Amino acid sequence: MKQYWWKILTVALLFYTVVGGLLFEAPRLPILNETIRNLHFHVPMWFGMMILLTVSVVNSIRYLRNPLEKYDYIAVESANTGIVFGILGLLTGAVWAKFTWGSFWSGDPKQNASAIAMLIYFAYLLLRNSFTDHQKRGRISAVYNIFAFATYIPLIYILPRLTNSLHPGAGGNPGFNAYDLDSNLRFVFYPAVIAWSLLGWWITSLRVRYRVIEEKVLSNN
Repeated sequence: MKQYWWKILTVALLFYTVVGGLLFEAPRLPILNETIRNLHFHVPMWFGMMILLTVSVVNSIRYLRNPLEKYDYIAVESANTGIVFGILGLLTGAVWAKFTWGSFWSGDPKQNASAIAMLIYFAYLLLRNSFTDHQKRGRISAVYNIFAFATYIPLIYILPRLTNSLHPGAGGNPGFNAYDLDSNLRFVFYPAVIAWSLLGWWITSLRVRYRVIEEKVLSNN
């Protein structure tokens, strides 16, 4: 039972996020109105993506220091799940932008930087698939993963803040926590961050187990 408690917690928090996000009273802000409820999905997905990509690069470093396959598996599957969360973040952000900025994609620096960051990680997956030798693939992709993460940070968190942007928290535009993340939103937002992060790790752990089993089957044939 001990190994399942966090999975039960994940399901409970996701249910709470969906139901609470719909039922809790949201602040009535100009333009945003009810779309502010997207805060419980769009932002926590990006938090989950950030955590997963951090796990990925840490395990890439561990693989370079000690080339065990489990580190390589965790690195690639964390990146895979992080990319999925990144795509979902882009999609939920585009829907939000349609209601608040007037179009799904307005060329905002934050949107462009996020798309570029995703393309960089797509290249990571393509690079891995170009090698058949496991050790060579693990080493080269680990090095690329480190540089991808080092590029990701300024693209997402630094450069958009240095330019004019419609996105909250960038270009002098204050983030939600500065003026409208009231107590009702906080009651759902923080559990949502935990829920999406745990879900990301759950998916990653299942994918890692699948890779291990797949490798054992292939080695026995």
